Amino acid sequence: MTEPIRVLQVFAQMNRGGAETMIMNLYRNIDRSKIQFDFIVHTEEKCAFDDEIYKLGGKIFRVPAYKGKNHMNYVKSWRNFFEQQPEYNIIHGHVRSTAAIYLKIAKKYKLVTIAHSHSISSGTGLSAKVKDVIQYPIRNIADYLLACSKPAGEWLFGEIACKRNNFYILNNAIDTKKFVYSEKIRNGKRNEFPIKNKLVLGHVGRFNASKNHDFLIDIFKAVCDRNENAVLMLVGDGELRKTIEKKVNDLDLGEKVIFTGVREDIDELIQAMDMFVFPSLYEGLGIVLIEAQVSGLPCVVSDKIPKEAIITSNVEQVRLNNSPKIWSEVILTRLEGYERISPIVEIKNHGYDIEDSQRWLQKFYLGLVKKDETRICI
Repeated sequence: MTEPIRVLQVFAQMNRGGAETMIMNLYRNIDRSKIQFDFIVHTEEKCAFDDEIYKLGGKIFRVPAYKGKNHMNYVKSWRNFFEQQPEYNIIHGHVRSTAAIYLKIAKKYKLVTIAHSHSISSGTGLSAKVKDVIQYPIRNIADYLLACSKPAGEWLFGEIACKRNNFYILNNAIDTKKFVYSEKIRNGKRNEFPIKNKLVLGHVGRFNASKNHDFLIDIFKAVCDRNENAVLMLVGDGELRKTIEKKVNDLDLGEKVIFTGVREDIDELIQAMDMFVFPSLYEGLGIVLIEAQVSGLPCVVSDKIPKEAIITSNVEQVRLNNSPKIWSEVILTRLEGYERISPIVEIKNHGYDIEDSQRWLQKFYLGLVKKDETRICI
């Protein structure tokens, strides 16, 4: 084979979210002489990973965001794409809300179709109920079903579908070497902000409802009531950021909360933290929690985090219905006498190293094109 197989990856946009970070980790490490990724996104805006995608040899195509009333135009855009780009054999869909539409079209053009679940909820409200309905047929349309965890698979595809031989769990693996604890990197980042002598609680995630920033601020306020030296580092951006900024100011915590925005140095920022706090309402997996564990951070997380993401004894789960005061007590107790060591071997043994995942995915894709499923091994 002289030319690499080009696989279409479908996303809403290629910004720094969990699924996007996962696929970029794989893209950087996969053998691009054999497998090349191209992307279809649902936005006209430039995204955080666009430049890197082009640098790695990928292409970016655009279709309109689905709004219901533009259904026919959306369908037409996908049909036009497959008419104009007949070279593709595989489409890997990470956008679940419209996967039943674009994967069905892709099958008519003889592509092998993959649906990938990264979550365990569509959120709340009417739009979430609508999504749940239109997502249901995916399990019977896609040729292959992938998920970041068993709960994520069962939520989107159902328990019966996840018992079929076309369902696989692909761990949201990371480049573990980047997150191994380094005192030098830690000191450099703490001097940069500066937070050299502070107790730094940290969180990485998009400012949306699922990440539960509102409750996180309540937890941090309770921590500050017991430790005046505490600061909170919030890494990320999103639609609720201004709301959270207002709450921080209303609670007179403005000088204690650092909003970093979207960053490329998350591995180094995690080194600067003393505690990772993750009170999510739901997670498909929570790849950033894996990253925090590799760096040796103690982690206090909600009881909604999948068990697959809790690999080390550094993680303690707390019920979401517990008070901010109880959360703060757990956080400060966990920090007492804590010695920071990176459990990299333990992480690798659980299958979260990028080298293992990229080898599996490469063999998977090659096996699909060759139509020889004996080559697809877990």
